[in-house]
Amino acid sequence: MPAPGPVEAFRALHRAPEPLVLPNVWDAVSARAFAGAGFPALATSSSAVAAALGYADGETTPADEMFAAVARIARSVDVPVTADVERGYGLAPAEIVRRLLEAGAAGCNLEDSDPATREPVGPERQAEWLAEVCAEADGRLLVNARIDTYLRGAPDPLAAAVERGRLYAAAGAGCLYPICAPPEHLSVLASETGLPVNALCVPGGPSPAELGALGAARVTFGGSLHARSAAALARTAAELRAGRGCL
Repeated sequence: MPAPGPVEAFRALHRAPEPLVLPNVWDAVSARAFAGAGFPALATSSSAVAAALGYADGETTPADEMFAAVARIARSVDVPVTADVERGYGLAPAEIVRRLLEAGAAGCNLEDSDPATREPVGPERQAEWLAEVCAEADGRLLVNARIDTYLRGAPDPLAAAVERGRLYAAAGAGCLYPICAPPEHLSVLASETGLPVNALCVPGGPSPAELGALGAARVTFGGSLHARSAAALARTAAELRAGRGCL
């Protein structure tokens, strides 16, 4: 029997007993570091990639540069890579899928907020758009549908997230990402939508293992790993500038 392809291998990792821990990387160096440490898959962070390329977060990075960065990361490692491509940079679903596949991605994150207004897109409209992406992907990508009801302060974020999650599941999404959801809501969202749930691990919050016990099937870190790396580099720069020689 032939070995499973990247997306099949990536999809199977969401069904493991332990949560899939996906370090968020931003270039080939960071990708090789985490893959070399034994992580079975990686995710990009749009904010971290943007910072590495000299742009602000929020779809200010030109699409060509973002997808080129994803391609460099994917070809630098031998594990599946899922790409955070915000809300697709205004590209049509077919073009988003084409560029992701050409870059070698096994999956993608897609947000449900309008990048210009920062307001959530209507749930039915977002579900229709996700259905187009999933139809174009035809099983070749695992779509992680981000739900921004907590991030944007919806009046009843859990109920709104469940509504959106069910619509996104019906549209073909393979995972849900209720960013900033309280950990105690994770199991509710998973049971009510029938999809694996992606939790955000934040400094000072529950560990990946704890998030898994609370219902997360996968755990990501947003831009926090890049921020930690940048802070360490700044400290090194300050020490070197202070005349401490070759550190």
